[in-house]
Formats: sequence, structure tokens, C-alpha cells
Amino acid sequence: MGEVRPIVYVGDPVLHTPCEPVTRFDEALAALVDDMFASMYAAKGVGLAANQIGVGLRVFVYDCPDADGERQVGVVVNPTLELPPVGERNLDPGDEGCLSVPGQYAPLPRADVATVHGQDVTGAPVTVEGTGLMARCLQHESDHLDGHLYIDRLPAKRRKQVLKAYEESLATT
Repeated sequence: MGEVRPIVYVGDPVLHTPCEPVTRFDEALAALVDDMFASMYAAKGVGLAANQIGVGLRVFVYDCPDADGERQVGVVVNPTLELPPVGERNLDPGDEGCLSVPGQYAPLPRADVATVHGQDVTGAPVTVEGTGLMARCLQHESDHLDGHLYIDRLPAKRRKQVLKAYEESLATT
């Protein structure tokens, strides 16, 4: 597998900057993806975007169950997110957390179905469809690549509470 790299935390500029498209599908990209899987597993996550380990490229990996409990594992390079039209969209009101804001969770409605179109590590086209937690994962990781964290989607008061709790958790460690 790859090398475990440190997770970047909220406040780091790389997390708040849109990532650059991948243009080279080579050994360096394959090594990055291996490192991303190793880092995700070490952090006990279900998804990880490249910028969460400090790399500003449009790549994410996942190992996440769908609504039927089926384990979905893969990588998407240069993803574009597709959601059902607003009038046909069902929202899952569940809690969301993030490896870049460790220990903090908040309810965040997300579409319960999502599709991502992109490429695999060789540049071949790939489409990933997700339901349940996997749909949430696809939306969450796509947000990362656009320079957004889940807390950016929270109401201002709730976002401040999450950030305050995160800061307080740092003071006690």
C-alpha cells in the first residue's frame, strides 16, 4: 500500500482553495492514490480528498457502504457531481463529520442519491453512483475538491458551535 500522510485540519488554506484538475495519469498519481488510501484507513475514514493530505488536486478515494450495506471502494479523478433535480431530491438529515475537523459532527441534510462522473487512476472514464452514506460521501468529497468543508454548509450559529468545540478539544489534548 502507500505511505500514511498527516491529515490537514480546518484553517489550512489548502482546504479552502478549489483543487486543480489532474492532467497527468502516471506513477506519481498512482502513488498519491495509494498514499490517500493508506491515510484514510489510518484515520478510520470512509473517504478522503487529496487536499486533506495537502495536495491540491481533484482526486478522492472512498471505502464506504451504500444504503444496502454494500461496501463501495474506489477512486475518482476530476469528478463532477450530479444530484437529482431539486423537486425529485430526497434529503437524508443525518449527521456528518470530517477527518479535517476531527471529533465533531453535526446534522447536515444531503441528497440520499448522488452520482459522480470522472476518471480512474489511468484516465479511463468512471461513473460512481451512491445511495445512503455513499451518496453523502460523494457529496462531501466533491465539496472538499471545490474548497469547501461540511461546516461551510451549516447555519452560521451551528458552524460556530462546531468550531468552538473543535478548538476546545485541541486545548485539552
